[in-house]
Amino acid sequence: MEGTRAGRRGAGAVSAVETPSGKGAADENFPVGSWLLPAPLRPHIAAFYRFARAIDDIADNPALSPADKLARLDRMALAVASGSGDATLATADRLRRSLAATGVTPRHALDLVDAFRQDAVKSRYAGWDDLMSYCDRSAAPVGRYLLDLHGEDRRLYPGSDALCNALQVINHLQDCGDDRRALDRVYLPVPWLAEAGASVEDLDAPALSPGLRRVLDRCLDGVERLLAVSHSLAPAMASTRLALETGVIQRIATTLVRRLRAEDPLAHRVALGRTVFAAAALAGGIGTVMGRWTGAGAAARRRYAP
Repeated sequence: MEGTRAGRRGAGAVSAVETPSGKGAADENFPVGSWLLPAPLRPHIAAFYRFARAIDDIADNPALSPADKLARLDRMALAVASGSGDATLATADRLRRSLAATGVTPRHALDLVDAFRQDAVKSRYAGWDDLMSYCDRSAAPVGRYLLDLHGEDRRLYPGSDALCNALQVINHLQDCGDDRRALDRVYLPVPWLAEAGASVEDLDAPALSPGLRRVLDRCLDGVERLLAVSHSLAPAMASTRLALETGVIQRIATTLVRRLRAEDPLAHRVALGRTVFAAAALAGGIGTVMGRWTGAGAAARRRYAP
């Protein structure tokens, strides 16, 4: 359940529509369609992820003009909605077939396209609400897709939205320097920069200024509020496997927030090593199992039972 931030440079063969970055699920902060999820659903999750990666790569390709990005994204959206039979749109056609087979609405995929259209033409954000509006289309649809695929109650959308939006902001903070350098794209709310005595140009430095540090911490305060909203999500899910993956992701996110408060994402990539990642995943899984055994967890599942 996460947002999808693509790589910044094209790699390998480029089709007439897609511009692959060379990144895949293994490069993400959080599990994507891991073994925790039901095996029959993993190919469908992979199809959704490949589509999300492809459209994100288009939006993040610095060699394309905004008009070119929009044209390519429009073709991907049309192929998902109605099919194309065009070999250069195979990723979108594959997802369309998957959605037809599972009965999941294409709305989630189309919302992602809408967000990446915005990325093609917008590079500054006027406040937290403006940023959340973007995340509602660039990240929340991923969680909603997973809930629908697993047959979960749509009343769980708010908790899922909060988790996915939190993951997206975490990625923005990790990549704040790269986004500025490669695309002149800044997700940090511009008014917050001014209030902290910082500027967009501070992102070009090799280390955080005191003002930028304050802005990142303010964003992390928002992430922690979102994660708090999402804590009731895993206990309420009917699918134990999806609940486990959700709990793992929540713990990894919490660990990354702690690291981002203590480290400088301009000085180096703030990420979890294998040992820390594994420990966080294990703790998240155990915590989820224990939470589902409680009376409150059982009551939550009864409340949201399909």
